[in-house]
Amino acid sequence: MALRDRMVIGRLTTDCHIFEGDGTRPIHEDNVQIIYEPGLRRVDLPVEVQRWRQDIEAEQQRRQAAGERYAWNNPRFAVESVIVSRTDEAEEPLVRISLCDADYYDFLATSINLDRPLREGEPATLRSQYLDHADPVTAPAFLSCSFGVNVAVETGPDHKMVFARRSVTVEGRNKERWNSSVNEGLAAIHDVPEDGSPISLHAVARRALREELAVQDEDDVELELLAFALDLRNHQWAAFYRAVLTELTADDIIARRSRGIEDKWEHDRFEFVPADPDSVLDFVLEKKPEAWTPCGPALFYLALVRAAVIARGGDRSGRLDVEAAERRALKRLEGPGRRG
Repeated sequence: MALRDRMVIGRLTTDCHIFEGDGTRPIHEDNVQIIYEPGLRRVDLPVEVQRWRQDIEAEQQRRQAAGERYAWNNPRFAVESVIVSRTDEAEEPLVRISLCDADYYDFLATSINLDRPLREGEPATLRSQYLDHADPVTAPAFLSCSFGVNVAVETGPDHKMVFARRSVTVEGRNKERWNSSVNEGLAAIHDVPEDGSPISLHAVARRALREELAVQDEDDVELELLAFALDLRNHQWAAFYRAVLTELTADDIIARRSRGIEDKWEHDRFEFVPADPDSVLDFVLEKKPEAWTPCGPALFYLALVRAAVIARGGDRSGRLDVEAAERRALKRLEGPGRRG
């Protein structure tokens, strides 16, 4: 982890490394290339991890047979590489992501076992062997059996930022933590187009909005890709999006969720906070660091930066307005003027 910095917000040091993007300008969809050839390559797990995966599969099958809650195994992807360059003239970001086949049990066998001893009685772990003394960006693909699309959502008419807390029923290390408004991992069954066209991260973001907030494809959404990041704690790649629901209010979202939604079980709590930098940063910084997923605070910070740049008519110095709000939030947190 020493080779990659972690994003700092006030006195909160996250476990999120911002790999590309700073929130001041969007990364155009046409400038993101996802290379994936179905069935051509599958992630290669080390022998020890293969045993962990077999144990996970057996346990999930036992739970299913017993009528208990279990994690089903869906086709996913492992990230082989993320490479960034620039266009020739405008020097806009170009991002190329290479994927191979994996599944959800591959993800569980690696992500939740990063600190598990590889052999009984010995100190070596996946983290110590592959991440602590090497660049995590170039880690082997088997450590990256997940690619998440994370979206910071703002309602348009009433200007509220949507915060969601992961429920206790989700798998992995982020249960009962505050996170992005919505998020989805790339899944082959949902995100590989039948016509053979490339995988679209924008389409995944729209799927996340639909499945977790009931934002339909016909709803007007201002959707921008802001950054690519790496969760250094769980070693998971992520794309950061900002979405403005131009015609929906917080009450609209609450009402739609109450009528039923595809993935309602993934979150147990929502908060709708005024979308100005002071209110959002107060919400972020007043919570204990362990209450957050590694990338949640970083995503919302970059969404604030993007909104500030737009408010200045495209002036990228708008990020300074967020930094000023950050200083005010720290003063409130540490002094007698603290909110709440």
